[in-house]
Amino acid sequence: DVVETQEHYKSRWRSIWIMHLTMFLSSVGFSIVVMSVWPYLQKVDPTADASFLGWIIASYSIGQMVASPLFGLWSNYRPRREPLVVSTIISVAANCLYAYVHVPHSHNKYYMLIARALVGFGAGNVAVVRSYIAGATSLTERTSAMANTSACQAVGFILGPVFQTCFTLIGEEGVTWKLIQLQLNMYTAPVLFGALLGVINIILIFAIFREHRVDDMGRQCTSINFEEEETGGLDQDAEGNIDQVAVVSVNFLFFVILFVFAVFETIATPLTMDMYSWTRKEAVLYNGIILGVVGIESVIVFMVVKTLSKKTGERALLHGGLVIVLVGFFILLPWGKKLPNIQWQEIKNNSVPRTTFSEMLMPFWSLEAMQLSSNRTTEPTGCPVSQVWCLSTPKIYLAQYISSDVLIGLGYPVCNVMSYTLYSKILGPKPQGVYMGWLTASGSGARILGPVFVSQIYTHLGPRWAFSLICGIVVLSLLVLEIVYKRLIAFSVRYGRMQE
Repeated sequence: DVVETQEHYKSRWRSIWIMHLTMFLSSVGFSIVVMSVWPYLQKVDPTADASFLGWIIASYSIGQMVASPLFGLWSNYRPRREPLVVSTIISVAANCLYAYVHVPHSHNKYYMLIARALVGFGAGNVAVVRSYIAGATSLTERTSAMANTSACQAVGFILGPVFQTCFTLIGEEGVTWKLIQLQLNMYTAPVLFGALLGVINIILIFAIFREHRVDDMGRQCTSINFEEEETGGLDQDAEGNIDQVAVVSVNFLFFVILFVFAVFETIATPLTMDMYSWTRKEAVLYNGIILGVVGIESVIVFMVVKTLSKKTGERALLHGGLVIVLVGFFILLPWGKKLPNIQWQEIKNNSVPRTTFSEMLMPFWSLEAMQLSSNRTTEPTGCPVSQVWCLSTPKIYLAQYISSDVLIGLGYPVCNVMSYTLYSKILGPKPQGVYMGWLTASGSGARILGPVFVSQIYTHLGPRWAFSLICGIVVLSLLVLEIVYKRLIAFSVRYGRMQE
């Protein structure tokens, strides 16, 4: 072990901030085009229907789920700069492909599908980011660094749609550079901007990023990723086995956390349209404002938990965050006697339309998923009678919905940061790339299954069943947390090298 110099300390934190930037750009790459995918798809390929949109949106998470363990494995045995640069190059190329999907004469929708899947594949580098930060921070620094990482990710998700909105000023036609067949418009400008940010990120990785590793005490040490001349092998703290029960438990808890948040995002638009008779435009506008406020709330929480965790510990905060999420969904359970307004205009041959699997994948919250291409001249509002539960399930009051948003916006970021932090501490000084890859993959799987779950349960059984099942899932996760609570300790603490 080597005492860390001041220069090493500065270089280490500059590298960590480059990782924060990489995480920010990864989330921007997802959110910057979400609201414009459907009109762009219709423009470049009129044969595409709304069910295909579901696959395009899901392809990002599928790509990330596949790539995360692969990049994580790569980062365990090679300098992390390699998977970071390669993954970013893939994202840049995918964004450029997305801007050129109008060029082919046929099958344009499949090119768009490939482009979004590759963007998600490139976003698999978040496993490398998390594993690097875990290895480059001491136990006392870890929570703060992980909170900053999650905050950068949250800010990326918030600013992505803002960037998209700014680029709408260019218009649908925009300008065309015929020499290279480039159309610069409101659909392509955001992804080209994302590609530019990716190029800047690559330059910064080469110019500033360096491999660093410290042990749980904060002492400088070497690893297989270290680029400078090694003066010794792995330090003795690497000896010992990882608690696999704790690892699996945190993966399960993280899956539940991402699953219920995906349900929360997905259900917002259809729930408010059914309960409050909002039009599609009103639902997207009002929920956009609400989710924006929740996003800002989450960033504030990310900053607060850094200080709070020093007093309470990560396990207690994770427990408290899950309880808050449970209360948030419990509040959404319908009560009272007043029923929602019924959308009688929906009665057509007394039949319920069949839902395909790809339509299940399509998030409700997407404005495009509401099928704006409907031929109706007057948009009906209220709870559609095709959803039989509308005739018997009490209305969820607006105060319930707002209160739930606030609570979930408080509990989710706490759970997110604490699960990542606990996970990295449990893994200890050994290379964490593969393990972080599996954690990221479990989160991606949750974002795919969440919309599928809620679309089926909510549509056929209603909010009472949907939110009751979510409450049951969160209660199960709390029971799992109670069972493994004493095992969720840092590697060094487990082997008696540090006090808890």
